[in-house]
Amino acid sequence: MGETKKDSKNSLIINLLITILIIEIGLIAFYYINKEFHRQVTTGNSKLSQSNAIKSSQTKDSKQSNIKSIISDNQEKVMYIEVNDGGDMVSGSGFLYDTNGDIITNAHVVNGASTAKVKTYDGKEYNGTVIGKGEDIDVALINVPELAGKTPVKISSRKGEVGDPVIAMGSPLGLQNTVTTGIISGVDRDFTIAPYVYKGVYQISAPISPGSSGGPLLDQNTGEVLGVNSAGTIEGVIGFSIPINQVLPLVENWAKNPSKPQTNEYAVDSTEQLNNGQSIKEEAEALVQYFYQCINLQDYVTAYSLLGSDWQSGTTYQDFRNGYLRTEYVNIQNIISNYKDNNHVEVTITIEAQELTDQDTVVTSLYMCTYDIGYENDQLKILSGKFRKI
Repeated sequence: MGETKKDSKNSLIINLLITILIIEIGLIAFYYINKEFHRQVTTGNSKLSQSNAIKSSQTKDSKQSNIKSIISDNQEKVMYIEVNDGGDMVSGSGFLYDTNGDIITNAHVVNGASTAKVKTYDGKEYNGTVIGKGEDIDVALINVPELAGKTPVKISSRKGEVGDPVIAMGSPLGLQNTVTTGIISGVDRDFTIAPYVYKGVYQISAPISPGSSGGPLLDQNTGEVLGVNSAGTIEGVIGFSIPINQVLPLVENWAKNPSKPQTNEYAVDSTEQLNNGQSIKEEAEALVQYFYQCINLQDYVTAYSLLGSDWQSGTTYQDFRNGYLRTEYVNIQNIISNYKDNNHVEVTITIEAQELTDQDTVVTSLYMCTYDIGYENDQLKILSGKFRKI
């Protein structure tokens, strides 16, 4: 039997309805699949954002924890210093340099005083003796026997750079162990605050207020001392700190020779020395040490002036200066002296020199140096020298 027109029409309608149903089912399925995908993506992004936020928070907390730890470790090593300057009380700050109870501070803090009152973080007070004081460089050294054996600060071996995060500690206005933070905002700043000359100092964004002078400038990352805080602007928004490697030669000499004249002048009375041979030997050693202090401070004029006339006649100042321009730092490893006669001492030293190569890389070399020290026009001079690389 053949299909009727009515059956054909019904079949067409049924097929159309089935097609529409399939399309609707597909659309519904696509909607729910897309919705679930969007939910998963959103959830994943949210978890990723939360993870990044947690990591960022942990990094920030870790950094803050490190700073707090550095401050805590150094509080007991930073001192409040007070001196009687002709009836006026002057205060400042300082920090424990070695295990002998020696404290670094600014020369302008102790001024002309020979003693100082030193107060520790826990409120204990001690009487200290000024065993070294710079005349041009604003640094001094105070010894407190009762602090011998205490753990000193850690000294950084590197130079600070612009952008380094730092911590300045001190006692502004007598408020002991006050902390300010900032960065090294400039280097190689030069200025004069009579009678002191500041060369190559750090400019810092951490404020230095009256009473903070002499306190340490700490590296926020390591807690090591980068400099000695020394001056601030009137506005209080800029501070200055002397790089620690500038003052170490002076400080080391004072610490080893606390009874020596604590100035930058080594003129010697020949009559006194001739009557005391041991003093000649000691002064000869001090003269050689001072010579290398000048080299480290790039004060080549003073270093050249310590040479005898025969040495100077054979070496011009320019040649002498050029010979040391690529020397970054000199550390005296050992020093031995022997009498040649009543007027001459032979000083032999071993030095470790950090020198720049032609490729501007730093290499460390050891040298054995022997100097003939004697009198010339009633002043002790370095008459001649021999050098040998080890």
